[in-house]
Amino acid sequence: MSDRGERYFLRIPLFHRLLHGVLMLSFLGLAATGLPLRFHTASWAVQGSAMLGGFGAILALHKLLALMLSLAFLIHLGYVFHLALVRRESGVFWGPNSMVPQPKDLRDLVAEFRWFLGRGPEPQFDRFTYWEKFDYWAVFWGMGIIGISGYMLWFSGFFARFLPGWAFNIALLVHSEEALLAVWFIFAIHFFNNHLRPGKFPMDPVIFTGRVSDTEYRAERPLEYQRLKAQGRLEALHTDPPYRWLRNFAHLLGFTALAVGFLLFGLTLLAL
Repeated sequence: MSDRGERYFLRIPLFHRLLHGVLMLSFLGLAATGLPLRFHTASWAVQGSAMLGGFGAILALHKLLALMLSLAFLIHLGYVFHLALVRRESGVFWGPNSMVPQPKDLRDLVAEFRWFLGRGPEPQFDRFTYWEKFDYWAVFWGMGIIGISGYMLWFSGFFARFLPGWAFNIALLVHSEEALLAVWFIFAIHFFNNHLRPGKFPMDPVIFTGRVSDTEYRAERPLEYQRLKAQGRLEALHTDPPYRWLRNFAHLLGFTALAVGFLLFGLTLLAL
């Protein structure tokens, strides 16, 4: 669709886009380095590790990417608690701008299934949908479990001072299986929810451009659109359409991530 005559609004600020970029790149890197370690006997893992200098080099890169992802996670936590405790903004942990699941999300889920079956109207969404919150908390939970178990294995000498040996066997099992589950979830569920579903296929560039058209905003987030308009805050979000270079960059980065994701997903199925 042409941008001529179409108004655009800023939906995702630059800070969140950059943080998502770090999260995305570090996660893809962790998947690309962790899967060869998980399936080290597979032919593709042996050949791929040889190209990068062996499994030792892959492990070193895996640890570096883990630090990057941990930093992004801590920055996000710091941002959330800064809003809640320092700036004392209402609605961080409850309300339409919160990522905390609420009764409306359950109603929206039921209503959407009814809509799928032709038994009712399509639900109207606010700032976040129920599947976006599901994505968020799945990643949040996974990062905590994978991170703790991973650092236990990395700094085993320190943790062995007060933990029994069997704890590291559990940590290895949890880290390996939870990481594999996270890879499958991101590549099979998250990609579909945000990019491959009808209406967005083959990709939704908003996470890279930060901008959404007036038409999309009204159709996809009508409750947020009307709420901001009623509060007189909508016009403050009015912005220019995405520049051509930004559109091209969004598609290049997005399609690359999709390709890498599905390649790694296929390799795990091949190894199993």
